[in-house]
Order: sequence, then structure tokens, then C-alpha cells
Amino acid sequence: MAAQTASPRPLEGVRVVDLTRVIAGPYCTMMLADMGADVAKLEEPMHGDELRWVGRYRGRAAHDEDYFYASNRGKRSVGLNLKDPQERDIARALAQVADVVVENFSPGVAERLGMGWDELRALNPRLVYCSISGFGQTGPARNRLALDPIIQAVSGAMSVTGDPDGPPTQVGAPLGDVVSGMFAAYAIATGLLEARRSGEGRYIDISMQDSMLAVLGPRMGEALQAGISPARYGNQNPMRVPANAYETADGRYVAVIVQNDHHWLAFCTAIERMDMHREARFSTMAGRVQCRKEIDTAVAAAFRMRTAEAWQHRLEANRVPYGFVNDYLAAVRDDQVAHRGLIRPATHPVSGAIKVVGPPWKDAAAGSEVAPPPLLGQHTAEVIAQWLDWPAVEAGKLQEKHEKLRSAA
Repeated sequence: MAAQTASPRPLEGVRVVDLTRVIAGPYCTMMLADMGADVAKLEEPMHGDELRWVGRYRGRAAHDEDYFYASNRGKRSVGLNLKDPQERDIARALAQVADVVVENFSPGVAERLGMGWDELRALNPRLVYCSISGFGQTGPARNRLALDPIIQAVSGAMSVTGDPDGPPTQVGAPLGDVVSGMFAAYAIATGLLEARRSGEGRYIDISMQDSMLAVLGPRMGEALQAGISPARYGNQNPMRVPANAYETADGRYVAVIVQNDHHWLAFCTAIERMDMHREARFSTMAGRVQCRKEIDTAVAAAFRMRTAEAWQHRLEANRVPYGFVNDYLAAVRDDQVAHRGLIRPATHPVSGAIKVVGPPWKDAAAGSEVAPPPLLGQHTAEVIAQWLDWPAVEAGKLQEKHEKLRSAA
């Protein structure tokens, strides 16, 4: 494929006031930044986003905000205390010249701070305003507190995760947070299109509960169409056999699935069990599902006979869908990940060289460099001067005030 010529990113020139913190909201605004938006992350000047204070895995004091880095690259940090009338007025002025405002306070908090949809729409009729919350802005659960594990629980995701004879289990990543942020970014992008076409902004209400239900996929058909609550199958697949993560002779696990009857011959060839292919009871997927335990036991025994490397060659030679179970370190070091350039280097003003996961798409506008996550309040003067046409000296005074307060604390 010929190299693509770099082109402007689709949201170049779009200004985003980011009132979010923790994961769901910051993930949304990071996606907008990846698409070219100028994201001004408004943070409480003394402490900032809560994630600045957790996940310092490298142990180098307060400067290595490892957890914060994961969802905040490419943004500019503006220190503003929304409880201070003068600083709140600055935040409202920024929203007046912005295209997008995103918040993930508990329902009602943005309004109490004077940064709600009704207040800001009166200042900026073209504004696209997005609220992200655990259960949405309306309904009986509106005021319930929600974190990702709670959303995994109420959405049903935990009920189908884990071993059949074990307890319901969380997915080992904040899936509810991330998909909520993705849906928010998607809705905001469409809202911007409509605002440009009609001149009217729009309000977007994103519920983490709604978002998690929306990504549960085809197994939701069991509940919606058949009135059946799906069972827990561990690493197996309820509709396909064999499908599991099997241990190899050297202790690695390999996930394998026979997707349809056309793959059955190739699979039996790969594991050298042509007797299973000749067995009439196993000739169709429906038959194999009925014989799940018998087949799975035989396949598990076969995989214990060879090393992971040997299985890699055999499975690839027979074009059997497979993947070794990687831990996070192995996952980011995967050869295909390296080829795709997903893990990007960045230079942080304090931590120095860091690594971040870049945007997971390739197009003519995707650059090879990513901007690092910001320091708390790093761009206060810069954004205020640029967005509001303040004199640089005046804009700098607010940033200096916050820096002095943090130093004295």
C-alpha cells in the first residue's frame, strides 16, 4: 500500500472544554484530542483530577502520574476553581467560545457550579454539551454512585464472566468506563456535524449502564428474544465447540476456537486427531455442542502434548484461529502491535520519556507523534490568552497564583 499523505485531522479547530475526571470522561476527551480537537482540561488548581494521585507504579514520588497518563495525553490543563466566582466566570467565558463541553460530575453538580447545559446554551447556542454519568440524568437510579465494577455488575457482564462453578467475575479492565467514553466521543462528533449544519447545539446524556448494555453483543438475543438469561461458560463458547484456552506442555495457554464446520477438518488435522473428524457425532457444530465435555477433555489432553512454539507452527499451518494468552507486558510487546505502531513514545515535562497507547486507527490524518499528558495547570495562561484574547501578563497572573498556592500547601 502506498504511503498516505498526512492531512488535517477531522476535528482540527474544534475547542473542547473538558470538565471530566477519572476515566470515562477523560477517555472521551482524549479521543476528541486524537481527532484533532483542542482540549482544555479544566482542573481544580490544588489537586486536579483524582487520577493524578493514584497509580504511581514506578515509585518516583508525586511526578509520575502513571494512571493519569493513560487517558489524558494530547490535552492542555487549565487550573480553575469553579467554586470561586471570578474563576468560574473565566470557565464560562471559555465555554462561550468553545464548540464542546464535556462533564462527568454527578447529576446536578454542573448546574450548581453554574456550568450546566441551560446556563451555557444561553451563552453559546451552537454548543454541543455532553454529560456522562453512571445511570444517566433521569430515572430512579439517577443519583446512585457508580464506578466501573458497579456498572459491570448491573449490566449483566459479570454474570457471564468467570468459571461456570465460580462466582461472577469482573473483566480485568475498566470496560464500562472506556466504552462510555467511546460512545460519548461518537455522539459528540455527530453533534458537531449537526451544529455546523443547523447552527443549533445539542445536549447529549450518556449513561454508563446504557453503554455497557449496548456492547454486550449477540448473547443479549437470548434475553431479549428468548427470555433466557445466558449462562457462564468461562473461556468456552456457548455456541461453539471446541472453544477454550488450553494449556500447552510448557505452561502457556492458547485460546482456540472452531468457528464453523468448515474449520473442523483443519483443527483435527492440526491436533492429529483425525479419529475425531471421522466420528459422526462430532461432524456438526450442533453435535459437538452436545458432546462438549467429551471433546473438550480430549482437546485439552492433545494440547498438553506439545510446547507453545510447536502449536504456533501447527495452528498457523492449518489456519486455525488461535491466540496465546498474553499478560499486559507481552500484549504491548507483540510483534503485530509493534508493526502497527500502537505504543507511542512521548516526552513528559517532569517524568521524561513515557509510553502511551496511541489512537487505534490508521488514516491519512493519523500522525506518528502524540502530545504528552499535561502537568496540573500547565496551560492555564496559554489557553486563557489564546481563547479569550487576554494579555499574556494578565493570563499569567492566575497561573502564578495557583502555582504559589500549591507550593505553599
